[in-house]
Amino acid sequence: MQDAIWWKRGIIYQIYPRSFQDSNGDGIGDLAGIKARLDYVAWLGVDAIWISPVYPSPMADFGYDVADYCNIEPMFGSLDAFRDLLAEVHARGLKLIIDFVPNHTSDHHPWFRESRASRDNPKRDWYIWRDPAPGGGPPNNWVSNFGGPGWTLDETTGQYYYHAFLVEQPDLNWRNPEVQQAMHDVLRFWLDLGVDGFRVDVIWHLMKDPEFRDNPVNPGYVKGRPEIESLLQIHSTDHPDVHGVIAGMRHVLDTYPDRVLIGEVYLPIERLVTYYGQDLSGAHLPFNFQLLQTAWHAKKVCELIHEYEQSIPDGGWPNWVLGNHDQPRVAARLGEEQARVAAMLLLTLRGTPTLYYGDEIGIGKVDIPAHAVQDPWEKNEPGLGFGRDPQRTPMQWDASPGAGFSTGAPWLPLAHDHATRNVVMQREDPASMLNLTRALIALRRSSQALSVGALRLLDAHDDVLAYERRAGSDRFIIVLNFSMREATWDMPENVTGEIVLSTRDGGGGQDACAELRLRPDEGLVIRCHR
Repeated sequence: MQDAIWWKRGIIYQIYPRSFQDSNGDGIGDLAGIKARLDYVAWLGVDAIWISPVYPSPMADFGYDVADYCNIEPMFGSLDAFRDLLAEVHARGLKLIIDFVPNHTSDHHPWFRESRASRDNPKRDWYIWRDPAPGGGPPNNWVSNFGGPGWTLDETTGQYYYHAFLVEQPDLNWRNPEVQQAMHDVLRFWLDLGVDGFRVDVIWHLMKDPEFRDNPVNPGYVKGRPEIESLLQIHSTDHPDVHGVIAGMRHVLDTYPDRVLIGEVYLPIERLVTYYGQDLSGAHLPFNFQLLQTAWHAKKVCELIHEYEQSIPDGGWPNWVLGNHDQPRVAARLGEEQARVAAMLLLTLRGTPTLYYGDEIGIGKVDIPAHAVQDPWEKNEPGLGFGRDPQRTPMQWDASPGAGFSTGAPWLPLAHDHATRNVVMQREDPASMLNLTRALIALRRSSQALSVGALRLLDAHDDVLAYERRAGSDRFIIVLNFSMREATWDMPENVTGEIVLSTRDGGGGQDACAELRLRPDEGLVIRCHR
């Protein structure tokens, strides 16, 4: 399958470094811990690792407040430790993707300290500064994604600076060519070290309305939802000028072979696909989060797949995401059995799948007591239930008190079932979520049809979704039961096949009947006879 570049045919595995493996007993994961678990990652069968930020940071937002773009936070290790990890990743035939956080820095970053020193500082225009509104107060009505106003007054200079997130995360001014050049130099620093690509944080935020107009009120806002939803973010995000900025990043990557640019984009499909860029000059993979937001129903998912496939520009490559560090875990949203169906969906659709650490063993909802809350969003808007701590809890490796993650007290609580839901236990169980995930990955990697082949939707009625993947004579049909009750589905006329995988018990080996009977919460992969 060398006809497709690695990021098209491969599977990406996201690691949240604080929570994957602690190597020194401080309760926080680190780079040495990731290195120690690389054999597991290789055994799982994925092709690339994406790690969330490990830059020096005051940790106001756990690394998304960057104080130095060209170094490593000491709690995670050092640049030498990063080089060592990268070498070990590559030695196993894997790729390494790192987070790039270009929308904002930490307020501790030397650039911002200079910028706020005076109105005439050479770096003043590196950030977004505005005079108070007539009569005083913030320049406009923009709010922070974490609650509260999006503007903070700097008493020394008498102007407000904009921060789309925390007060400690001032937004960079990407309309300044010097900022663009400095950030391109950051990309080159890591590319020269040998990283294989970047996942770009909140890429749709980078350019704002140059007139700084108020955002309109959201007429559909529901009380009890996050404050950011009270306004329609039409002037503070997704500005048309952002595509030129992304093309500039892409140009940097294109001077290095086989690198990938991934963009975080929480937008409807019709806006999401614009981030491929004119003539595909944008992100190789604008992250597709639609499965996180669509009702879990066969017909709705079928409609989503159809709309997405029809919207991707010619030459663009699809991708799918079911979980990440910002969204509730799959098993927490759908339940343990449907999480298995979701894994089969993710790993058999056309396009690059991203798998979030811990989803392969079915970690579900983890209760976070009030005294253990870490997420700044939860602290800013308490009680709404949108805190991100539950999906960032430590990986569950074994039944020991620290789940094999740490010999110390983990920075977040472990799931209540970590003694039975862990890698060691599930490796020994042929019907486990872990072994199902591994079997799906192996099947995908061995099949031209499943890795890079065409997709054809076959049916979506009642509770069943069925589709075909095909490349030449390599042909599979996937049938998914989205319900907790039995269902039937008729195989296409004159098509026979063999069931090679079932979400219920691994399955495999039996012929597919003309009328398939699916057990509750069952998904099947059927290899069609040639």
